[in-house]
Amino acid sequence: MVSFGVGLLVYAPWLILLLAVALVPAFIGEAHFNALGYTLNFQWTPERRQLEYLRQTGASVETAKEVKIFNLHRFLIDRYRTLAEKFYLANRALARRRALWGTVLAALGTLGYYVAYAYIAWRTVRGDFSIGDLTFLSGSFMRLRQLLEGLLVGFSQVAGQALYLDDLYSFFEIEPEIVSRPDALPVPRPIREGFVFENVGFRYPGNEHWALRGLSFQLRAGEVLALVGENGAGKTTLVKLLARLYDPDEGRILLDGRDLRDYDLDDLRANTGVIFQDFVRYHLTAGENIGVGRVEAMHDMERIRDAARRAMADEVIEGLPLGYDQLVGRRFHSGVDLSGGQWQKIAIARAYMRDAQVMILDEPTAALDARSEFEVFQRFKELSAGRTAVLISHRFSSVRMADRILVLSGGRVEASGTHEELMAAGGRYAELFELQAAGYR
Repeated sequence: MVSFGVGLLVYAPWLILLLAVALVPAFIGEAHFNALGYTLNFQWTPERRQLEYLRQTGASVETAKEVKIFNLHRFLIDRYRTLAEKFYLANRALARRRALWGTVLAALGTLGYYVAYAYIAWRTVRGDFSIGDLTFLSGSFMRLRQLLEGLLVGFSQVAGQALYLDDLYSFFEIEPEIVSRPDALPVPRPIREGFVFENVGFRYPGNEHWALRGLSFQLRAGEVLALVGENGAGKTTLVKLLARLYDPDEGRILLDGRDLRDYDLDDLRANTGVIFQDFVRYHLTAGENIGVGRVEAMHDMERIRDAARRAMADEVIEGLPLGYDQLVGRRFHSGVDLSGGQWQKIAIARAYMRDAQVMILDEPTAALDARSEFEVFQRFKELSAGRTAVLISHRFSSVRMADRILVLSGGRVEASGTHEELMAAGGRYAELFELQAAGYR
């Protein structure tokens, strides 16, 4: 390119100007429409997410039953078609503008190309150039144009992709809000005093409603504490604060007399085994589904088998064709689907895999039958000996096994005590218990 450029400058500097006229407008137009294409995709992000959601809903194993029973396929297809049509029309309008301006700019480039040839031919006829000069200049101009065109197209493509990379790097630059302090302490082993909530208040980001407010109580070391309350009382939020998935907006949480934020975050979570009611069903092998509870021990089959035995998931896994090596879930062809109760036992085994000092079960038996639920809680009570445990359940037959019951209402502690104490005191706990018990009479 440098050689060709120097040759053109020596013999005919005007050809460089014509070369710029032939190439630069097309390059600018390409860059402009790359930016417009990025902007269109960015602006349509919510709609494209809706399209993906509709596609998954219409073609998912998890939703297939309701889609068939409620004849939702036409509704989903119509909504998908409506959104897709709007996105298609927006893309088509941009493509037409791009084609129109691309044609105009390409014509300008072609005009500059032929003007350059005409200029070379005219100078040759005048006698300024020899036939050899004409051959050299026309060949140099054509080759230089091809090289520069390829280079500018490459630049344009890189610039277009860089717009998306900018979003990616902006995502990488996001700093987590919950982090360990530089001088973070290890979690005490064993925990001696337990946790203390001091006037804790918390509301989720972007929400003016307080999920918890003025919450004060103690969770003693080695105690099994049950949380009871109606939906929205703040039970799961309390558990998230205990596992430090969030930090309180007001007040503080103490562990053995120190603020929870003083402890190393990874060590704190390593000492906390949590199973939420909306646990994840990993489409991995049965053994891996349990092993993810402690990734560094994923290949310790003895530990996995022991966790499965504790959660009574061993019988479920032994009934699978390949045992612990069986792929579970219906996402893949060789996978075997499990019932809700079977999935739940595997999820509970995942919590036991951690061998943590603090065990938290958030509505862990919702999909289990009465006998399995009783056995799971009996086992949980036995295995929690010497450990701090928190249990959330709407079934009062289960929470009676706890050492102490905390009744939450409106994000505050309304009552605390054993089952007998709370029944004798009356109030919300006794009312909810009687409502549930009435259904069995």
